[in-house]
Amino acid sequence: MYDDLITMSIVISQSPEKPLVAPGLRLQTARLSDRLAALIEAQIDGGALATGDRLPTEQQLAAAHGVSRTVVREAVHQLKSQGLVRSRQGSGVYVTEPPAHRALAFDPKLLESMDAVVQMVELRRVMEGEMAALAAQRATRLQQAALKRALLAIDHATERGELGVDEDLAFHRMIGEATGNPQFVRMLGILEAYLRDAMTVTKGHESKRADFMAQVRREHRAIVVAILAGNAKAARAAAIEHHLNGERRLIVAGVIRPSRVKRR
Repeated sequence: MYDDLITMSIVISQSPEKPLVAPGLRLQTARLSDRLAALIEAQIDGGALATGDRLPTEQQLAAAHGVSRTVVREAVHQLKSQGLVRSRQGSGVYVTEPPAHRALAFDPKLLESMDAVVQMVELRRVMEGEMAALAAQRATRLQQAALKRALLAIDHATERGELGVDEDLAFHRMIGEATGNPQFVRMLGILEAYLRDAMTVTKGHESKRADFMAQVRREHRAIVVAILAGNAKAARAAAIEHHLNGERRLIVAGVIRPSRVKRR
């Protein structure tokens, strides 16, 4: 299942750019990517970064703000999902024309309760079931190979004793890309900060039980197998079952009450 995996590379220019903040200023928060995205957005709104300006490179942003390159990538991904910046292959990331309507944004306090975590799982179940079905119908061979690579990355993260949240998000993002509909990818980008928090909760509890981890792995495999087979019905069913089981695992772990899952 993991043969013919492809390797993707991103060419990042190293030319100097105007700094976003004064030297020495560092971001201080638990969700650094959100803070960095908000800072760059403020620079765009305030005119410090104008349409057509090139953002500093990933490495430069990481050094300027004292964060990892992963944090920078997540922040830029958020800005792209809002239509504020756009990548040019081999050139960098540039500020776009201001969108006529600012992209959908969710309340930062969205996941302050377990009820909200369950609500996010429900939202994912509805959206990602259709994503998987469309991916089964439309995925190219390259996208199929990338999906297998993303699945393998989750396994490797688990073997290293990590939760694999980043890898899991990348896996579901790849399914979105395989639909051929960029709106799914944009919606995932908007939701990603909140998906990350909800996924950290669910995977944190799943990691405490080997049977839970094995079940999640089987569920991911079932989704991929159905997509590779071009079976939209099976892919939809596998994705929906994956999220239903995620809710059930929270019940078994004693995190939520059964009534929360049943309530509509």
